[in-house]
Amino acid sequence: MKETLVEKDFGIAQVLKQLGIAENNKGAATGSKWLTTKGKVIDSYSPVDGQKIGSVQTATADDYAAVMQTAEEAFKVWRLMPAPKRGEIVRQIGDELRKYKEPLGKLVSFEMGKSLQEGLGEVQEMIDICDFAVGLSRQLYGLTMHSERPMHRMYEQWHPLGVVGIISAFNFPVAVWSWNSMLAWVCGDVCIWKPSSKVPMCAIACQNIVSEVLKRNNIPEGVSCLVIGNESGDLINNDKRIPLVSFTGSTRIGRHVSKTVAERFGRTILELGGNNAIIVSENADLNMVLIGSVFGAVGTAGQRCTSTRRLIIHESVYNKTLDVIKNAYAQLKIGNPLDASNHVGPLIDKGAVQDYLNAIEKAKAEGGKVLVEGGVLSGEGYESGCYVKPCVIEAQNNFKIVQEETFAPILYVMKYKTIEEAIAMQNDVPQGLSSSIFTGNMREMELFLSAAGSDCGIANVNIGTSGAEIGGAFGGEKETGGGRESGSDAWKAYMRRQTNTINFGTSLPLAQGIRFDV
Repeated sequence: MKETLVEKDFGIAQVLKQLGIAENNKGAATGSKWLTTKGKVIDSYSPVDGQKIGSVQTATADDYAAVMQTAEEAFKVWRLMPAPKRGEIVRQIGDELRKYKEPLGKLVSFEMGKSLQEGLGEVQEMIDICDFAVGLSRQLYGLTMHSERPMHRMYEQWHPLGVVGIISAFNFPVAVWSWNSMLAWVCGDVCIWKPSSKVPMCAIACQNIVSEVLKRNNIPEGVSCLVIGNESGDLINNDKRIPLVSFTGSTRIGRHVSKTVAERFGRTILELGGNNAIIVSENADLNMVLIGSVFGAVGTAGQRCTSTRRLIIHESVYNKTLDVIKNAYAQLKIGNPLDASNHVGPLIDKGAVQDYLNAIEKAKAEGGKVLVEGGVLSGEGYESGCYVKPCVIEAQNNFKIVQEETFAPILYVMKYKTIEEAIAMQNDVPQGLSSSIFTGNMREMELFLSAAGSDCGIANVNIGTSGAEIGGAFGGEKETGGGRESGSDAWKAYMRRQTNTINFGTSLPLAQGIRFDV
């Protein structure tokens, strides 16, 4: 019988052991306490070789209720701990992630299908956000304002919100959770995390890592909670005890989350779809374009919300740019993502493969011309049925399929005449996450970054659309949801603002000069 990757090639069995993951796992936890559950069992299969990694017994409504109760109790204690002390806990979590970077990175790669470099990079993002949050724990600043009334002082301060619900997607199994949780924790909130059911093992590994830090510092169990299973998503969305829900996923489900949470006057951070374009100017360095566009389009097999979907090329360099792109695509190596010699790994599952095939057919039906053929790979090394060829299609920006986000390595290419036309094309999609221009022309750069330029939350010059750093707030506009996570002042979303006025005089003057004599 042929050995699988779990058994031999990359020591996945040892990785699971290092991360405290068993064959059968529970789907609900508070800190290090795993709840006994009667939920249905889901299996995690690797898209790398199609083999089962393990099983998880999902959380039930009763499990969720128990977790929520523990979280509420923990919040009463955690919110009173000084913010720098909370930052110290996050610092220790960062140190644990450094210790487990290699095994956790391998698990991310194996369970999700992204390259090992990207898996390790995702864990590095977690480490980086821990470092950011530690510094932030001493910088939760408010403002002091001058009062119009004599002998009065005004200032604002920020308080924790409470229990934060985090619902994350499969393509970044651990990083997106950390962007939210580390900031929420230093802000004084506690977290309930519902990960994608496609990558439950990564979530269990993270819970195990965090629980060790909480346990040795005598931190209440409910500071870090985990609930696995789709039922828990709607429980979080409808729960009035959760003032903030951070959701990462499709625009379609994001609409449901937004409406549900808004109806109970809760807040949301929405990180939804992207339809990201690179504008290639006649003044562009094509060597830089090559790296930015090809990695942007095929990295993570096109399954990033920041993946490059559209290449808008000036007519004068159109053919030359396509020659460069097609030559690069011909050299791409597709296969096991844990093998560093491969450029492209698998899609997450066969459903994603079908979406990829459907998108190609729709593009052709609308008049698209396939320049680099796609297709599903089969045979030795491709047994999972999830490996596909990156595809390049000449298209028009107004094609229905081009207006949609397909989570797959499909790149649509099109021409433009003027920079104003290119920017209009870039903006003429429902989504507004990431954007890029490659140019050496200062006027084009500045126009692209001006109020008349890109309408996206992220706008880059001479770098691709993917690869955001944690120092800047991450998120987008329009159907991308308007949310912001990670750096800058994104921490304010996890807190409530309070304006305070102190009267240190001996009279009580009213604002706006109002007189009220009694």
